[in-house]
Amino acid sequence: MITASLSLALSQRAMQTKESQIREASRYCEKFGAINLAQGLPDFPTPQALKDAAREAIAADLNQYADSWGWVKLREAIAEKMQRDNQIVVDPETEITVCCGATEGLNVALMSLIDPGDRVLIFEPFYENYIPNLVTVGGIPEFIRLQPPQWEVTAEMLEPIFKKGIKAVIINSPANPTGKVWTRIELELIAKLCQQYDVYAITDEIYEYIVYEGEHISLMSIEGMRDRTIVVNGFSKTFCITGWRLGYTIATPEISAAMRRIHDFITISAPAPLQHAALTAMHFGREYFTNMALDYKRKRDILFPALAEMGLSPVLPKGAYYIWTDSSIIAKDANSAAFRLAKEALVAAVPGTCFSHPDREKVNALRFCFAKKDSTIEAAVENLRRLKF
Repeated sequence: MITASLSLALSQRAMQTKESQIREASRYCEKFGAINLAQGLPDFPTPQALKDAAREAIAADLNQYADSWGWVKLREAIAEKMQRDNQIVVDPETEITVCCGATEGLNVALMSLIDPGDRVLIFEPFYENYIPNLVTVGGIPEFIRLQPPQWEVTAEMLEPIFKKGIKAVIINSPANPTGKVWTRIELELIAKLCQQYDVYAITDEIYEYIVYEGEHISLMSIEGMRDRTIVVNGFSKTFCITGWRLGYTIATPEISAAMRRIHDFITISAPAPLQHAALTAMHFGREYFTNMALDYKRKRDILFPALAEMGLSPVLPKGAYYIWTDSSIIAKDANSAAFRLAKEALVAAVPGTCFSHPDREKVNALRFCFAKKDSTIEAAVENLRRLKF
């Protein structure tokens, strides 16, 4: 009997999707026993009330499929939050979809809007997921490179790209990895161009409560953007539950209906008992959010001076919990710098290459995460100070 040999024929989608450099940097920690300042992975406890609520939900046998769009009480609480904190009135029945993390939310948003060949504007440095997310749908990224320390966006940068023709723009504020908090002037400029050129906006607002300077403004709240914006958000960063994978999207009923159809056949629903527990988080008082931001600011102010002292020229973040630095003093490029830090200083950071244009010839930057216990940050600082350049 003759058996034909099997030829491996992976899709272009699979071939073009590279492994995460953020997760790779975390693997350095296991290899070298390094301190993880790479992945946005808090090493301090989740609020006790959330853990208790999750246990109670599981014990109460809330363990089967939830409503695919999200538990109705949780959607109602999200709607209340949107009106209270973002000045946006939302219908929980038709405009809110609870999904498996903001990551799924962004993917589903792109799947609902973007066809192969459609162009999407992203701002560099950008969150690592945006490029593989676009590969998944055949979207073509258009890049605008922002410059530290202000990461300012201007009409001169934007107008040529909008005139060229794009279907959507992704806004991340506060931004990972730079800590940029978009200003109202910048958002109004984006809103004007989106309306002029019939462009949609997808806003990644996962760090909305982690702001040190300025204020978080949702683009959907800007005049003219209510019907052409998809808000992507979640619970992971605000409530220290990155492993729960709970996110949500907000969009018009027409766009939400499209996203819900796709979401239903990808994950069916977000974890039912964890949705019940998340409702507890939605009822935390204002004090929780204020104290969280103050605590992260304090952690930022422990790590930032040490990075400056090393000569890494860190950029002071206005939001989120990352610090962007130069890496040229450590090695000839970002990947080599990250490897050297992990091996010699036993501190893992993420190379800036994963936040940059894939064709950029040379990147000299590192991203450090300070969503860690004080003792973790202090131990990392001690290690970094021992590294000689």
